[in-house]
Amino acid sequence: MESMKDFEKELEASYQYMGDGEKDTDELYAWEKVKEYMDNKEILEVEISGIVNKGVIAMVEGIRAFIPGSRLSLKHVDDLNAWLGKTIRVRVITAEPEENKLVLSAREILKEERDAEKAGRIAAIETGAVLTGTVETIKDYGAFVGLGEGVSGLVHISQISRERIKHPSVVLSEGQEVTVKVIGKKDGKISLSIKALEEEKEREEEVKVELPKSEEIGTSLGDLLKNIKL
Repeated sequence: MESMKDFEKELEASYQYMGDGEKDTDELYAWEKVKEYMDNKEILEVEISGIVNKGVIAMVEGIRAFIPGSRLSLKHVDDLNAWLGKTIRVRVITAEPEENKLVLSAREILKEERDAEKAGRIAAIETGAVLTGTVETIKDYGAFVGLGEGVSGLVHISQISRERIKHPSVVLSEGQEVTVKVIGKKDGKISLSIKALEEEKEREEEVKVELPKSEEIGTSLGDLLKNIKL
């Protein structure tokens, strides 16, 4: 006959879901699932069901979760009420069953997607390409030029002009449209040059020599013979 000893493993496994006198089995199981989501950095879809001070509320596995307003978007959120009823993708960033504390965030997912898209756009830009951009900011060491779609590159002060300048603002101003050449890419950063294009233009002008027409080169045989008396 089977005894309780034969079911020790099964009993031990069941104890972890029997409750602790404060939380029932379903709730304990739900917290275990939530912790798995956090450990695996799983992306969850949740519907915003309530608005509270400085954030919103959603449910995960039947547990009430808080999403801070600062973690709903990459931009500042002015009106939390506009998010009510929306379905968003989130990750669990805090799960503390003892404190009944469950916090979610959408910001990390959005940032990863933005960075991946930006990396793809940078990868598509080839070294040597000539592009048109707009001067976004000017620093002591150079100027950042926006190339569109959130991508920008640095024109170091040494690459702004063929002449030595004390500060980038001597030649450039914010909002100015410029033509630049991509001279390097490293660690997701783009190096640009205006000087390189100036040097190339000068070399092209130097090799443009206006040659005379063929009939003006030298003296023709007819010209030589007409002056010879036999």
